[in-house]
Amino acid sequence: MEYRNLGQSDLKVSAICLGTMTFGDQNTEAQGHEQLDYALAQGINFIDTAEMYPVPPKADTFTRTESIIGTWLKRQPRDKVILASKVSGGNRKLEWIRGGPTAVDRDNVRSAIEGSLKRLQTDYLDLYQIHWPERNVPIFGQYQFDPSKEKQWVSIQTQLEVLAELVQEGKVRYVGVSNEQPWGVMEFLRVAKEYDLPRIASIQNSYSLLNRGFEFGMTELIYREQVSLTAYSPMAFGHLSGKYIATRKPRAGSISSPVMPSATPSPMCSLPLPLTLPWHTSMA
Repeated sequence: MEYRNLGQSDLKVSAICLGTMTFGDQNTEAQGHEQLDYALAQGINFIDTAEMYPVPPKADTFTRTESIIGTWLKRQPRDKVILASKVSGGNRKLEWIRGGPTAVDRDNVRSAIEGSLKRLQTDYLDLYQIHWPERNVPIFGQYQFDPSKEKQWVSIQTQLEVLAELVQEGKVRYVGVSNEQPWGVMEFLRVAKEYDLPRIASIQNSYSLLNRGFEFGMTELIYREQVSLTAYSPMAFGHLSGKYIATRKPRAGSISSPVMPSATPSPMCSLPLPLTLPWHTSMA
């Protein structure tokens, strides 16, 4: 297994990170533990989760993924695992998460980190990420910025100040962002430098052979600023595995089911892992 520094941090992470967003819905606790054990045996030391998981997000499954990881993590040497989680951003209708949440402010971040640490059965997170921007940005399949949707939002400086408190208290080692745009990444970096606040180590955005939007405006940025990409859905929600070809459609209610084409995908949609993963990790 190849290991790399995450951004400018001293975290040495495996080139492949195990995402866990299916634990607690499509995967049982036993299956989740089996995947975690297998990943660790292959040299994967980087585990990513979120308070919102599993997906699709639902009130009756919210937080299950972290709880499943927690019952596994308590049996592991903590310093052998690089554990990342995320605080839910604002501006989405997920009422079961602290009533929204409405903002990435001190109260929401504080509540989120305490809940995550308890469920994960650990005293600290190696990486804590803002799951999506609170401000008005095109995310989750959107691509056009709409100024008419502008609203009040907690400043990036305030968000970093709250995260800085968690770093100072030893609850978080490094911070990152997710589903961000170029302006947001540069603003996080500018504010961190100007006010001596934690510098983001990574950005977690969707990136695969079928979704290459990250290459427009982001690749030069993260290269020059030394921010690591921790891409999610590298297999395009399973489509690149070929398992949805012909009649093998996604299970009803799974994250891929709303976008499953009725026709047989092109040969590109069934590329083998030996081809897709090396291409993908070369961008991280």
